[in-house]
Amino acid sequence: MNFKKIVLLAAAIVAPQINAEESQVVNPTWESLSTHYEVPEWFQNGKIGVWMHWGIPSASDENRPNDGSHYGRRMYSVVPDDHKGELGMSETLTKWHTERYGHPSEFGYEDLIPLFKAENWDPEALVKYVKDMGARFVMPVATHHDNFDMYDSSHPWNSVKMGPKRDTLREWKDAATKHGLKFGVSTHLYWSPRFFANARKYQKPGTPEWTLFNMDFDQKNYSKQDSWNEHWYDRCWELIEKYDPDMFNNDSPYPKIDGGKGIGIKLFTDYINRDRKENGGKQSVVLSFKDPGADKRAFTYNLERGSAGDIKPEPWMWATDLSGNWFYRKNAINRMSIPVMVGNAVDAISKNGVVMLNIALTGDGVIPDNQKAYLDAFGDFLKINNEGIYDTRPWEVYGEGPLAIKDGRQGENKKIYSQQDIRFTTKDGVLYTFLLAPPTQDILVKTLATGGKLTKEIANIELMGSDEKVQWSRSAEGLAISLPKALPKALVTGFKVTLK
Repeated sequence: MNFKKIVLLAAAIVAPQINAEESQVVNPTWESLSTHYEVPEWFQNGKIGVWMHWGIPSASDENRPNDGSHYGRRMYSVVPDDHKGELGMSETLTKWHTERYGHPSEFGYEDLIPLFKAENWDPEALVKYVKDMGARFVMPVATHHDNFDMYDSSHPWNSVKMGPKRDTLREWKDAATKHGLKFGVSTHLYWSPRFFANARKYQKPGTPEWTLFNMDFDQKNYSKQDSWNEHWYDRCWELIEKYDPDMFNNDSPYPKIDGGKGIGIKLFTDYINRDRKENGGKQSVVLSFKDPGADKRAFTYNLERGSAGDIKPEPWMWATDLSGNWFYRKNAINRMSIPVMVGNAVDAISKNGVVMLNIALTGDGVIPDNQKAYLDAFGDFLKINNEGIYDTRPWEVYGEGPLAIKDGRQGENKKIYSQQDIRFTTKDGVLYTFLLAPPTQDILVKTLATGGKLTKEIANIELMGSDEKVQWSRSAEGLAISLPKALPKALVTGFKVTLK
């Protein structure tokens, strides 16, 4: 064989390999990301996660007035001397801050950092607790809008150099790894230049505080500043490289293609490509954010404080807060009751959702009792009904019932469910049927009537968490189940319907 033939043969062998490698690369476009993005099985199967908002605001006086979880932004809204009438939330907080700590010009947000000590924080015990409750992944906030990193970062304002003087992300991750949970991070960095807009009048160029408050960037037009967008990318990429998260949640805007030169989509695709390269071309991580206008095939939609009206074609995330304030505040009230929270979680899962419950740790690093009550109740439900939750998928329809669930962000349900509000999940030839309130009378599941959506015959029905024999019949009106003599102690009642 001559040299030319050898070269051609080698090229023919190598070329398909090169093309195969190139086909694995996700280009920094929405079209490419939507084509390649794959939600990993661990996320769809795990169903339950815990988000942790914890940082500088957690350590401010717990008796402070409502700050809308934005203490740093609102504390600089100084009230004019000639102000008349009622004060708004920001002005009320500023007045309180001035009386409690001093005028913002004398006691700024940076002066709260020494109060944040995390003296009772035990990440391993906390992770074990939420795992026992039923969580399969944890996602602490890495950076909130206040520009303070909760990890060992190149940014000078971080939890290793200040406050707790601990790499909280590393300790969270080590605990998650030890207990077999997936580990995510949440960054809220992008809003930070405008977050401290009202603090600018108190800062001086060249000081460390100038850096904390992002004074080098335009508070109004930062999204079009190359310097800011590159800074955002570098901070996020350092977070990804150093902590290798299984999930990356961007809980704020990002640089768009128009004005931001597409640095946002570049970060997202770089994250996916990094993962695929390390996993033989298969995606093992979750990318989530809240942009309702982006192609939902390209990421996992964080439907924060919202709900789904029907089954979504792609897995999505229902993120809610158990504290009433996202960051700990003693007098905050969660207006969603515990029974409704459990019902909402099952509703989300029946519609292809994954549940993410936020806990707001105190400044010293513990979970307040009122939030534990939510977690414990949810854990009690899962101990009895877990086989109808983990590893399941939506059925042909999500369920039935009189309570209408709004579709979209910021409209999560707070109304009480009834036993007529029913949800379905399925796996391995079983149709799990959940009543979102404990029944007080005989049950009728209209969706499961003969001649309807359920074309298979029912072999058996069991009440999960009970050995009592279930009495049932099926007709053109629906599946009728006699009220059991005793119900398991859970806020949602689950039946295991085995199909022939």
